[in-house]
Amino acid sequence: MSKSKSWHSIPEYQALRAVMQSGTTTGAAAQLGLSQSAISRSIANLEGRIGKMLFERDGGRLRPTQEAVRLNFRLDPLFDALNRIEGPDEPVQETMRLIAPPTYSHRFLVSQVAGFLKANPHFFVSLEVNTSDGVIRGILEDRFDLGLIGVDLSRAGLKLAPFRRSLAVCVLPKMHALASRAQIEPKDFEGQNLIALSHRHARRAQLDRMFQETRTRPNIVAEVTTSFAAADLVKEGLGIAVINPFPLYQYRSEEIVFVPFVSPIRYTTYFLTSDQRPVPRIARAFMRHMRLHTHPDPFTEKV
Repeated sequence: MSKSKSWHSIPEYQALRAVMQSGTTTGAAAQLGLSQSAISRSIANLEGRIGKMLFERDGGRLRPTQEAVRLNFRLDPLFDALNRIEGPDEPVQETMRLIAPPTYSHRFLVSQVAGFLKANPHFFVSLEVNTSDGVIRGILEDRFDLGLIGVDLSRAGLKLAPFRRSLAVCVLPKMHALASRAQIEPKDFEGQNLIALSHRHARRAQLDRMFQETRTRPNIVAEVTTSFAAADLVKEGLGIAVINPFPLYQYRSEEIVFVPFVSPIRYTTYFLTSDQRPVPRIARAFMRHMRLHTHPDPFTEKV
């Protein structure tokens, strides 16, 4: 058996992790208490041993390749075992920095975080509620490990992992004339009081175009920034709304009903992470927890 297949070096693996976390050999050297040349040597030796390039230079930083990310993921059990052998008797509390917009945060994520921490009392979660733009900035600036977002985007430094896909629905008061329909079309909104999402939502532009194409004139009585606010106004009898049913459907009231909306509008909920840094073990565990413990609904499918 060749040396490359049978020999492993923990210092090389430590150098890999340190460079991935700090982004530079200088930062990795400071983290491990070694010289910069020792870190560079370890990375070069590891690349030569596995026959793959692990980092690409991007400005003044080193960007991990997909091979580096995969190798680092496979090293988790090794370093977990080393921590148990060499670490303190009491488990070290791992922290996950989580960020999401209000629609996902206030009810859905609070419930998910509570269940996750009850099952994993040695973990700690810091949750921030922010706008979608704030979620994106927070991940890019390395202030958070994991975000939840409902925005389709393609941007350097970010990685989207689909979590849920949903059909658009109409939410109506239970006694509304359209509430008994099997489905609702854009033309059915003629003259109806409409609670609309604000113009910063991409789906608002889609909905407006559909009304223009069908020459439908709803009466917009209010604009809101979240689906929960739209549903609350519907419950108050102010009008009807077109929304993403996830995760609102899980907290529906008996006073409102959900009816499929015939349209090309689709929604995707994503996990958002950095593609510049490895995803922490606790964040991966939380994503698994959410996939296993999110209740199904008739308008949403797993991805």
